[in-house]
Amino acid sequence: MDFHPYCYRVYHWNLPGNPVDLEQREGRVHRFKGHAVRLNLAERQASVVRGSGKSPDDPWKLMFERARSEASIDSDIIPYWIYEGSVRIERRVPMLPFSREVARLAWLKRSLTVYRLAFGQPRQDDLLNYLQNLAGEDMEASLLSDLQIRLEPVLSELATGFRTMPPSAAS
Repeated sequence: MDFHPYCYRVYHWNLPGNPVDLEQREGRVHRFKGHAVRLNLAERQASVVRGSGKSPDDPWKLMFERARSEASIDSDIIPYWIYEGSVRIERRVPMLPFSREVARLAWLKRSLTVYRLAFGQPRQDDLLNYLQNLAGEDMEASLLSDLQIRLEPVLSELATGFRTMPPSAAS
């Protein structure tokens, strides 16, 4: 089932037994042009539609094109998968205080962070929080940010300082 056109909150009425299932559930709303992305897009780009002077056939297309042209990098990630704003995908877990679910949720969050690390997922804030908890309160978060791995594609030698491989050499 695809809930991403309509939802940005996931309610876990019962917690899954492993982090893979948690990721699968939350992936139902974290999709291409999801609801959270479109709400943020409308919040920041509605003036493009209003200022066009006429009613466009596809206002979303117009707003996505403007957002992509304003992005600091040319990527299919922004604005289609990630578009910052006041709305974020939310995880809700209703539970009774002091129940087993409290400890289970903490375990699932830690396990999900390690799972994402193992598969190179780009949600690195969770990883940094996990590493800071392991290192203790004495370590500054700024030191941990140096551990981030950028999964974005290399754009050009000028922009990044790295050489890109020509398409003919890649095969």
